[in-house]
Amino acid sequence: MHENKMKRKSKVVKVGDIPIGGGQVPVVQGMVKKDPIDVESTLEEIKNLRQAGAKIIRLAVPNVKAAKKISLIRERTDIPLVADIHFNYRLALEAIDRGINKVRINPGNLSPKEILMVAEKAKKTGIPLRIGINSGSLPRDILEKISKFRNNREKKTKLMAESMVELALNCINSLEKEGFEDIIVSLKSSDIPVTIMANKIIADKMSYPLHLGITATGPLPQGVIKSAIGLGSLLSEGIGDTIRVSLTSDSVQEVKLAYEILKYLELVPHGPTLITCPTCGRCKGDVLSIAQKLLSKIDKINSPIKIAVMGCEVNGPGEAMEADIGIACTKKGGILFKKGKLLNRIKEEELVDTLMREIHLMQQD
Repeated sequence: MHENKMKRKSKVVKVGDIPIGGGQVPVVQGMVKKDPIDVESTLEEIKNLRQAGAKIIRLAVPNVKAAKKISLIRERTDIPLVADIHFNYRLALEAIDRGINKVRINPGNLSPKEILMVAEKAKKTGIPLRIGINSGSLPRDILEKISKFRNNREKKTKLMAESMVELALNCINSLEKEGFEDIIVSLKSSDIPVTIMANKIIADKMSYPLHLGITATGPLPQGVIKSAIGLGSLLSEGIGDTIRVSLTSDSVQEVKLAYEILKYLELVPHGPTLITCPTCGRCKGDVLSIAQKLLSKIDKINSPIKIAVMGCEVNGPGEAMEADIGIACTKKGGILFKKGKLLNRIKEEELVDTLMREIHLMQQD
């Protein structure tokens, strides 16, 4: 793990046995895409998310039937579970009774009185609340005001971000007056500049942990790009205590991408990094094919090892000096290098196997 000296030091809030905040590495969350009414499918997805590295898992709770199934799910998994509640505060109360570890509520679609009722029960049970503000669920009068600046990008972004912050702070103030401070906050939008601005503003105005996400990013590759830009921008400035990537894709893919973002920001040492050149007229080998074969083989490796595949002796090892191990392609194969030092030449058909053998040997050292 690499220390982020810029990291915002928020207070620590525990979700189950997982501490969030306090300048620690951001915790990766996953979200089940199955309806919790289907307990077996939900548990299978939870297992897969956990294996991918999710530390906390959120469930949508759309109705009472789903809320009641939480107790069955809780009996068969010990990972911290979060209930995602909208519109009906009674679902939050039911989820708490059923053993949920955190409740996500949206002040945009619950009244202050309803939120305080949920907080009262959460306080008695000792679980936190996530105050989750979505730009699309701001009060109608604010959304109408924002719509007037449709053609003024700067003013629209600023007004929306400030409105999200104001709604969150009002809710936090109400909870604090009642003595409830077990709070995590999230300000999300599908609009990346709005999300970034809102989180930067609120990070300076309160000390609670921040959960980061970009909503409705879409399928790959656009969802990957939007998530990496939005989350990466905030994390690189030390903002963010827990993250979830949202894609129109497999939930396990979301968790894996979250770790990739953290890894490339050097916030977690999570698995191997593959460095490959973009290829050019000097390229002497099929870099793409070699890289694809390697990716399928290194998927299960957890060690933070840097592996390079370069197209020629100009790029490798020179451009890949930071790599732990790598190959530079030649006309008839490649040159193996380790920690920047040339080792020996390899035949073309032995490139991948030789590289994997060296990687396994390095893991044993």
